Amino acid sequence: MGMKAKENIYQSILWLILIIIAGTMILPFLYVVVLSFTDSTAYVAGEFMLWPKKWSLAAYKLILSGTGFLNSLKSTIFITAVGVPLSVFLNAGLAYMLSKPIPGRSFINKYVMITMLFTAGMVPNFMNINSLGLIDNYFACILPAACGAWSIMVMRSFFQSLPIELEEAAKIDGCGQLRIFGTIVVPLSKAMLATMTLFSFVSYWNTYFNSIMYMTSTAKASLQVYVQKVVLSSNISDVLDVQSTVQNAVPQEVMRMAAVVVVVLPVLIIYPFLQKYFETGMMVGAVKG
Repeated sequence: MGMKAKENIYQSILWLILIIIAGTMILPFLYVVVLSFTDSTAYVAGEFMLWPKKWSLAAYKLILSGTGFLNSLKSTIFITAVGVPLSVFLNAGLAYMLSKPIPGRSFINKYVMITMLFTAGMVPNFMNINSLGLIDNYFACILPAACGAWSIMVMRSFFQSLPIELEEAAKIDGCGQLRIFGTIVVPLSKAMLATMTLFSFVSYWNTYFNSIMYMTSTAKASLQVYVQKVVLSSNISDVLDVQSTVQNAVPQEVMRMAAVVVVVLPVLIIYPFLQKYFETGMMVGAVKG
């Protein structure tokens, strides 16, 4: 009984610590969401803590009506819609190839691993994008992040863990390598592919640095650049591209919080649908690592 009581006390303390840590992460986000829905009169009067006395959608209506947000949304949607399937396809194809005993596999593995440790740097990357004629082109934000060494290594480990007997049986039935990959390997890899799709989606949706570096026109800037301008701008009406008389009806701090929520919302929506694959995909892909 003494050991059991000590274990219960230990578990209780552990749960309390975890709840406190979770609270430090949840409360700031909750504050941002609540503030974005707070009416301007309630905000000015300070009548809100974690639950405002008066709700309002004025900040969201103002942000969604501005051309600045719509242009940034269009850019980010295009980058994400093209980049995610391209990234998953390239990473999965190269990882599957490296999971097989092909000539030169050792050299290619080392070449991929080196890119995790060393990079060309900002100036050579910019010169490379410029020489390809991709300045102010959406593919300047898509191609540099299309292939990642970490994703390839995780996928390769997962493909190596699949039963080789399935592929051998398919070869006996006359299947080629591409058909084996499409009809056998891909269906068995749904958990891992869903996990990598989520990672790729978050990466492309949060595109910031590449947009700052390679996009010269404001209309092609990503949502993250747009939010950064909203948060740091002293006159938000210029960023939102709306009349200042309309913007003055909503406090700038409320609009800043609404902009943050609008950008984060798609990730929060898509994550629950892929969450069930997350743990399975990561654990199975890392077993043989």
